[in-house]
Amino acid sequence: MALRRLLFFLRAESTQAQNAIERAESYDAGNKRYEADPCPLRPAPQGPDKKQRADYDANDSVNCAQVCIHGFLQVIKKWIVRLQAADRDNFNIVNSLIILAIFFACSFPARADSRDEFLLARDAWAAGDMRRFDRYAAKMPEDSVLYPYIAYWKVARQLDDDAKVTDFLTRFAGTWLAEKLRAEWLKDLGRREMWPAYLAEFPRLVKPETTHLCLARRAELVAGDRRFLGDAVAMWFTDKDLPSTCSPMFAALLQQGLLSEEDVWKRMRLAFEGGSPGVAKSLLAYIPEETRPTAMSVDRAYREPEKYLTTGIINWGNRAQREVGFFALSRLAREDTVAAARAIEPFLPVVSEGDQQYAWGILALNAARQHEPQALPWFAKTGGNGLSDYQREWWARSALWAGDWRAVLWAIDGMGGVSREQPAWRYWRGRALKAIGQVFAANQILAPLSREHQYYGQLASEELGAVMGAQSINIKVSGDEVDSVSHDNGIARALALYELGLRTEASNEWIWSVRNFNDRQLLAAAELARRNDWYDRAINTAEKTQDIHDFDLRFISPYRELASKESKENNLDEAWIYGLIRQESRFVNVAKSSVGAQGLMQIMPSTGRWIAQRLGFKGFNTRSLAEPETNIKFGAYYLRHVLDSLDGQPVLATAAYNAGPRRAQRWRDNKAMEAAVYIESIPFSETREYVKKVMSNAMYYALRFGQPSSLLSDRLGTIPARVAPAPPADENDKQPSLESGEGES
Repeated sequence: MALRRLLFFLRAESTQAQNAIERAESYDAGNKRYEADPCPLRPAPQGPDKKQRADYDANDSVNCAQVCIHGFLQVIKKWIVRLQAADRDNFNIVNSLIILAIFFACSFPARADSRDEFLLARDAWAAGDMRRFDRYAAKMPEDSVLYPYIAYWKVARQLDDDAKVTDFLTRFAGTWLAEKLRAEWLKDLGRREMWPAYLAEFPRLVKPETTHLCLARRAELVAGDRRFLGDAVAMWFTDKDLPSTCSPMFAALLQQGLLSEEDVWKRMRLAFEGGSPGVAKSLLAYIPEETRPTAMSVDRAYREPEKYLTTGIINWGNRAQREVGFFALSRLAREDTVAAARAIEPFLPVVSEGDQQYAWGILALNAARQHEPQALPWFAKTGGNGLSDYQREWWARSALWAGDWRAVLWAIDGMGGVSREQPAWRYWRGRALKAIGQVFAANQILAPLSREHQYYGQLASEELGAVMGAQSINIKVSGDEVDSVSHDNGIARALALYELGLRTEASNEWIWSVRNFNDRQLLAAAELARRNDWYDRAINTAEKTQDIHDFDLRFISPYRELASKESKENNLDEAWIYGLIRQESRFVNVAKSSVGAQGLMQIMPSTGRWIAQRLGFKGFNTRSLAEPETNIKFGAYYLRHVLDSLDGQPVLATAAYNAGPRRAQRWRDNKAMEAAVYIESIPFSETREYVKKVMSNAMYYALRFGQPSSLLSDRLGTIPARVAPAPPADENDKQPSLESGEGES
């Protein structure tokens, strides 16, 4: 097995190494360029410098040797990393074969294949050097699995040549690149206001963006087609900043009376609720000058909300001033709900009952997110009127925090159908019904939920009395099914791109190719990805199945030897470590987050330096965080550290790993509580979902690793009461994403 994988790897990687060297040796001499061909037997440079060519001829054998050695050193490094992720049987044999491969490779001419030309053409196209692009593109055989990219690059900068675009769309119909080019072409058609052509092509776009939808609705208005007016109007009601291409459509809707001034006020309120003053100010132009608020007042309410509310400058009988006043209230409530309530209460008698309830809803939402006891009575003051589903979700969380099951039920029952049917609220509604004695009604909700393979499905199963002792049967596909999927052009193209290190393009091709696969095809594709060490695609593809599943693919366990070693050294549950790695990086060792966290366990550079000091790790460089051995060692050490600092509670430690120990501590109550309630009440949506998935993952890995059967609720445990104040700010805290419109809590 090891020999077969090595030979496959060497074949795939040798061309990459040579190509990387070739591109590195390409240089710019004024406006003249030359590119060295792959070693050995390279022709001399074609530049004008005779001395340069003579020097090249004199040192050809040295250059050739350097290419061979450098290229295969890169191969060795990559192969060793892969060995760390796999079974280390036959390690000595593999080492010997690698050494032999180096001599073998440097002894025979290595011919460049189409992948060399592909990467060089890609570089030339990205640089805008179309002469150089055409030279390499001409060398690409049209039967190459990567040729569609060459064809795409040829036409992508000629979107106004409609004949060439349509020819590409016909020739490569059904491919990811056809979808991509169609999306770009439609935007260009909209720019040129070619509405009949736009309406003819738009239905073929599988995944339209907001820009495409706005252009389509505008084209329909121009054509007098009123079938989708409801969709066009619905796009208006958002707190988000929409593309400029939507403005002409909205202007037309307003001009035709399909959107009213009242609709403008409604959207302005949404923008204020979402913390988007820029969007709110962009709407001012749609309101008559004599009745609209000033941009200056919006800015002042944003910067100094308490001062704006308390200095008596607001005329609460004036709509414009009242709306800005409510915006100031929401800004202040994020920081101090008591001060916000004190500032607004004197003015509530002069506003309508609906506006009074609106103000209490603002206060209640922010109090709930800060786990304050006044949240429930403030929600009650709204009478449940005018609350968004988002507010009702926090009403339910506040009721869970207080242990008021009837309030939980009231909050959930008032949600819209889409929100109410989410697994979270189905589960908590079942729990609430059970708590008030309606067991039969509770079981009718929990039973179907228990068949879903996720966090709430596991908890629902336990509520019905089931113990997670054996997961559903793993369905294994045949070698023929895997081979069949490998011959799909999109899959083959994705794998070729992945081998070249073009992960973004590869993932786009893969996701597009599997979108219509049935369950068996999905499992075959997942197995193919696993065989190619493409772990994130293996997991994500296996998770798409609906009726048959392979949990060995959903919960793969590469780097087992490294993780097992560190779990023992740090006295940690190996299944928990795997649950965390799976959520952090999907086992992509080069993963890097938007805030800079790196590697399998997503270590922040500052955290890495801190751990290196604690471990006495000499010569630490943040680049080493991409090495699986270092990353798992550091991650396990840090996980042990936060576990010890948070009463040995794994849920708290998991939250701390994502959001920082200070926040995990702050989110505790002064009384003990069920860990599932703590998780549900985490203010950050990213951290809330992260903890659920890590703890759920750990259950599946525990089964895979042969650990004794247990309950997820037991693994979650109880969150002890907080007896010490929240610790000071920690530079090692990560910065997770906030929910829309939320501030830090």
